Amino acid sequence: MCIFTFLNNIVKYIYLLVLSVFVVSCGSKQENKEEIKPKPLMTLVQSHAKTAPVLPTFYDEVKDWKYLKEVDSFFVKYQKISPNEALSNAVELKDLVKSLKDSLKPKKFDIPSVNARINILYNEVLRLADITEISAIESAEVNNQVDKTMSAFSDINTKINTVLAKIRFENEIDIDVDFIGLDSTRLDTVSKKSIDLRMKEKLIEKNNLDKGSRKRQ
Repeated sequence: MCIFTFLNNIVKYIYLLVLSVFVVSCGSKQENKEEIKPKPLMTLVQSHAKTAPVLPTFYDEVKDWKYLKEVDSFFVKYQKISPNEALSNAVELKDLVKSLKDSLKPKKFDIPSVNARINILYNEVLRLADITEISAIESAEVNNQVDKTMSAFSDINTKINTVLAKIRFENEIDIDVDFIGLDSTRLDTVSKKSIDLRMKEKLIEKNNLDKGSRKRQ
């Protein structure tokens, strides 16, 4: 009888030992699963293309444009940002862009082409801010709207570069760019020598036309 009791106790101990090992093993596996569980997509940091800058050669022309510089600085944090962070900063960004739109601009930039691009940026920022009210928004939709907003600001800086390049070019050659038919977006690739040559060719053409007109008379 004692032998059977002894064997029965051993079986119980073995059973409890196996059961304990099984429980610990399952717990470890569960912990490992929790550790490798992917983060929610709204918290994953996304990289976005940098906004196009005002060219260094034109820095002095925009150094006193307060709100343009503030918006430009604010967009730096959007280069690497999660959808949640992008939305949490959207209202502040909207206020900055509204100030850029409504405030007094340097005279040379207070023109329809620049103002139109600022309005487009404001509309994109409004859409980004509106997304904060949508509870079921997907991370891809937020990232896409961030890209659109940053692209809209790039368009403003690109236009500023074009405006300043045209003004500088016209000042250097003392003639309207439209008169000689040059593309002001490619001014940096045009040499002074080729400009002079083109102007001379146009003058020769004009003289020839005048001579032909006098002969017919």
